[in-house]
Amino acid sequence: MNAPIRNENLQLLNGNHAVAWGVRLASPDVAPLYPITPQTPILEKLIDFKSADLLGTEILTPESEHSAMAAAVAASATGARVFSATSSQGLLLMHELLHYAAGSRLPIVLFNVNRTPAAPWGFWPDQIDSLSQRDTGWVQLYSETPQESLDTVIQAFRIAEASELPVMVNHDAFYVSHAVEPVSVPDQGAVELYLPKVDRSMWLDTDIGRAIGAPIGQDGWNRTRREMDAAMQTIVGLTKDAGKAWGEMSGRPYAPLELYRCDDAEVVFVTMGSMAGTAREAVDRLRESGVAAGLVKVRLFRPMPMADLHAALADIPCALVLDRNYSPGVGGVLHQELMAGFYGAENAPRIFGFLTGVGGTNVPVEMLEKLAVDYRQAKQNNNPIWVE
Repeated sequence: MNAPIRNENLQLLNGNHAVAWGVRLASPDVAPLYPITPQTPILEKLIDFKSADLLGTEILTPESEHSAMAAAVAASATGARVFSATSSQGLLLMHELLHYAAGSRLPIVLFNVNRTPAAPWGFWPDQIDSLSQRDTGWVQLYSETPQESLDTVIQAFRIAEASELPVMVNHDAFYVSHAVEPVSVPDQGAVELYLPKVDRSMWLDTDIGRAIGAPIGQDGWNRTRREMDAAMQTIVGLTKDAGKAWGEMSGRPYAPLELYRCDDAEVVFVTMGSMAGTAREAVDRLRESGVAAGLVKVRLFRPMPMADLHAALADIPCALVLDRNYSPGVGGVLHQELMAGFYGAENAPRIFGFLTGVGGTNVPVEMLEKLAVDYRQAKQNNNPIWVE
């Protein structure tokens, strides 16, 4: 059991600076980073820490995001604790190396600031950049607030190093990345107790079917995927353990899902990221007006915690899935994941998918209130519904 954090320091921080504080406390050995809007403040703050001798991490600034992830792969392969960060086009440029990192079972932590990808060119909140990477083998976590981003970065290292899988943490551009809120910054000593350095010096001698350079045969490649799948099966449990231990220290427990006022709900919102804050307020207003509403916030998207989702939504009549993303020809990614995961299940809710806030457009609380009132008694509709 971890000792409680005694000396938390309350600061006004935006989401990106909160991430940088999390990185500072986690003390990675190497951080290859390339600047890109709106991730750049993470790099800038880390350089500030480094310049003031408050960070021992070796910061590398290669010529591109592709090179940054290549450097992260190389550093992690030597046993170093590694962090990187990016956004949008930068994450897409990293795509090749994301497969390489996951297939090599490297516990890299990457922070992605969710932003619209081109074209057309834009800088607004949209989760399709990270959701486009969902089949690369990376664990994916989504954060709602600056405080959650700081806490989740630290937990991500614990999850990654226990599973030997890379972890991508995400928060929404501007709504979280540049929004300033009070953030409790933990004590360095307490974080070191929570997140001790892992000795990975024997990494290359393990029996996991990795290949850093030379090609392997078909059977060997097949085995790496089976081993990756077995590791993925541990992630839900590791995420729960990491969140529980963090709660014991900080008073802020975390889990793969966050449930809000769901016990007697007749209609629930299901969403990820900053949209959860808007949905939570809508739930409170709906409750005041006599509508039994609730919220399921998905923190862990990959692997999807389907057993927990089945338990959370059991016997709830109606689920409204809010997606700040659009997969052309399909609709919202979270909606489709839930439709597949609940297919044929007993006591499954009617599931409606809403494309809300795609491209960063504003989603008023009143809009969500109206959706709950309009759809709580509606029949099933599998087609995505555009709402703006």
